Amino acid sequence: MADPSEFLYPRSRYYGEFKPEYLVFDANLQEFAQKVTYICSLETGGKITPLEAYERIHQLWLELEQSKHQLGLEKPPEDPSQD
Repeated sequence: MADPSEFLYPRSRYYGEFKPEYLVFDANLQEFAQKVTYICSLETGGKITPLEAYERIHQLWLELEQSKHQLGLEKPPEDPSQD
């Protein structure tokens, strides 16, 4: 039997340039997207108000931004074709 967490929290493979900070941020981004999906479903189903959904998503966004800064990803990666 498959692990139920794989069904509830699916993860996609990372295909970008391998750097540990990129891999961590990708995991954080996937978690953000999953939580936003749940919040949207709760709002659509009438379980939470649109304002509560907005506030929850805004808080998640701030947490994602904080993780970006903590990982040192403020600047976009350099484009090697620009040399």
